[in-house]
Amino acid sequence: MNKGMAPRESEGMTPIIKTVALALAVPITVFGLYIIAHGHLTPGGGFPGGAVIATLVALFLIAFGKDIGARALNKKMFSGLETVGLVGFALLAFLGLGSSFFNNFLANSPGLFGMAIPFGPNPGFMWTAGTIPLMNLAIGLEVFAALSLIIILFFTEGEDK
Repeated sequence: MNKGMAPRESEGMTPIIKTVALALAVPITVFGLYIIAHGHLTPGGGFPGGAVIATLVALFLIAFGKDIGARALNKKMFSGLETVGLVGFALLAFLGLGSSFFNNFLANSPGLFGMAIPFGPNPGFMWTAGTIPLMNLAIGLEVFAALSLIIILFFTEGEDK
């Protein structure tokens, strides 16, 4: 960078901001996954958890510059992840078509999320939700990918394709 001149857009921010952005990647991802995983027990779920994780894309595009960030963040990858999330949610919904739509086919099963709900208020048993956490995960993946794709398109708007 030339002395006395403003940095170009492609260079991104200072090394301190880039380092902080990298350091925040794991805590933001873990927090987003926590919101997704506990969506059946607390306020949250797939949409807010996916939105939290998608903020990483905006953070990286701002910190590292749109040229570097847009090259590293592949639009086709996010489009594929969005499709996987939507198809996963639809498959889970259609698997429960036995008696009614979104039937909780994992409830009272010996497997994952099949624990029977005890009588009275649920004190927060993690394994009592049946298919809801799996659907939250699919929604979280779809929202993360869709919002990330929107953010990338906003940052790269006007460029030659």
